[in-house]
Amino acid sequence: MNIMDNTNEVSELHWMLDALQRIEVGLVIIDRAYRVQVWNGFMEHHSGISPTQARDRQLFELLPELPRSWLQRKLDAVLTLNTAVYSTWEQRPQLFRFRSVRPVTGQSELMFQNVTLSPLGSVDGGCDHICITVYDVTDEALGKRGMEKANRELAILSSTDRLSGLFNRGHWEQQLYREFKRFQRYGTDASLVMLDIDHFKRINDGFGHQAGDEVIRSLGHAIADAVRDTDIAGRYGGEEFAIILSDTSVDGAVVFCERLRVATEMLGVVYEGRTIPFTVSLGVARIDPTLNKPEIWLSRADQALYASKETGRNRVTRFDQLAI
Repeated sequence: MNIMDNTNEVSELHWMLDALQRIEVGLVIIDRAYRVQVWNGFMEHHSGISPTQARDRQLFELLPELPRSWLQRKLDAVLTLNTAVYSTWEQRPQLFRFRSVRPVTGQSELMFQNVTLSPLGSVDGGCDHICITVYDVTDEALGKRGMEKANRELAILSSTDRLSGLFNRGHWEQQLYREFKRFQRYGTDASLVMLDIDHFKRINDGFGHQAGDEVIRSLGHAIADAVRDTDIAGRYGGEEFAIILSDTSVDGAVVFCERLRVATEMLGVVYEGRTIPFTVSLGVARIDPTLNKPEIWLSRADQALYASKETGRNRVTRFDQLAI
């Protein structure tokens, strides 16, 4: 080998080492005792620990905040099986607790990372070192999370009534069909409530449509406060609302309705300095295992509501006590 060949090899080695230090990827090489053998510029920049300080230090002593039990299991698997192991930010947001280089956005204090643990072969064909490769995927992670958040918000908007804050009619009816099938399948009890704001036209005529909107908004909030997480409440249309009370007998539903009726009667909405009193009428129907479609269940609750309005309003009527 001549001098020129030696010079070329030295130059190539220099370029390789320089690239190793400058590459925007974290590179750490450890031996079987987890001692650091290589610690590149990316790791130095984000940890504040220089290659000289890291060299021959045990990784878990160097960075005690590492998830030792989890990482040691992964490293041992690489050494034993002589195969690479991967971890994405979705499985574990970060292995190394490095601060994000994009703190101005305020979206993430820490860097999101994809990590690869690769075996480095020895001359005898075994594995005596592991290369830990760390990729900064903060932009990708935040982009995906932002998209998921936007999709969740869009789903909420598409299923929510603007005024009341409850489910809109379309989404509520979808839930009605789903819950009806579930009740039929498992034989669980449930009750359906229909309610209507009494003399709502008088409110609109006397106080204005914006005042009417405020009444609907206030009633929606009162219903949301009254129902449980397992219940399904929606604005059915205009001044009419519907609620599915899961695991609730008709007697329990009547108790619920009376509480809501009294709370509404005491509510009173203040709009532009004027108090708007209002009441509601309610109808209740228990699910019947013999029913073959939810529309009949809904119709029964509606008939009970109609009876409440016909017999004086501001009251609760149960379908099974109607003389039909």
